[in-house]
Amino acid sequence: MFIIKYKKKFLAASIILVVISIVFIFIFGLKPGIDFKGGALLEVTYSADRPEVSLLESNIKKININQVLIQPTGDSSGSLGYIIKTRDLSQAEHEMLLKSLSLDDKYPVTEKAFTSVGPTVGSELARKATLSIIFVIIGIILFITYALRKVSRPVPSWKYGIITIVTLLHDIIIPTGIFALMSHYTGAEVDTLFVLALLTILGLSVHDKIVVFDRIRENLREGTKDFAETVGMSTSQTIVRSINITLTIVFVLVPLYLFGPETTKNFALILTIGLVCGVYSSLFFASPLLVLVKDWQTKK
Repeated sequence: MFIIKYKKKFLAASIILVVISIVFIFIFGLKPGIDFKGGALLEVTYSADRPEVSLLESNIKKININQVLIQPTGDSSGSLGYIIKTRDLSQAEHEMLLKSLSLDDKYPVTEKAFTSVGPTVGSELARKATLSIIFVIIGIILFITYALRKVSRPVPSWKYGIITIVTLLHDIIIPTGIFALMSHYTGAEVDTLFVLALLTILGLSVHDKIVVFDRIRENLREGTKDFAETVGMSTSQTIVRSINITLTIVFVLVPLYLFGPETTKNFALILTIGLVCGVYSSLFFASPLLVLVKDWQTKK
């Protein structure tokens, strides 16, 4: 019952985090990656020593390829290299870039991967990514309303769906705000893996909320306690399960972030943050919000 007793504090904490995240998004913005704006991504490794980034940047300037982002990859125990992001390149520019990265063959370099995405394909991917998130949200509202259709008192089933969407927005706004902050300081870009992370957060987070709401529905059928007490009891009954499931997934994501390839680090980090936000909102945001809606209805 402590969750319901201190519901205003938990709700205030969530609102503050969401507001801060929105401020980060508006101030720093989100940088679209080559998946959405078009461009080229080249990953290279060095068989011996790896040249300094400053040397590569000065050498690349000589071939007039602007807006080049160079990110180190690998560690001392494996092959050291770089991930280079640029505008869309022709075959001749691609070959000149490889030559520049070797500093005119002073540092033997091996090309591991090269990806090129045109601006038309990038804008199409951005449109489809936006539509995917919208359709997922609409589907969640309809599913929650249907799943809880037999719960009509004291809160109608469709309000469970609206509360779910509000809490899901909480779950994706906070990681997005943190990513905007990362983007400002580290140059992280929004790619398809970022969108995939948000969709995964939505799916796993809604599962937690359904578990909590379903337990509330079952306890409401007994009708032995008032609504706030029923919600508090139901949340207490699911808190261990929700935390354990989330930790199980996080234990997989942490090694992926620490030891996985450079291209999946942001995906693992954002997904981890989103899952933590999701389990928090299921227990400490959705349930108090449900009681608050009921109290508001009563006052009307």
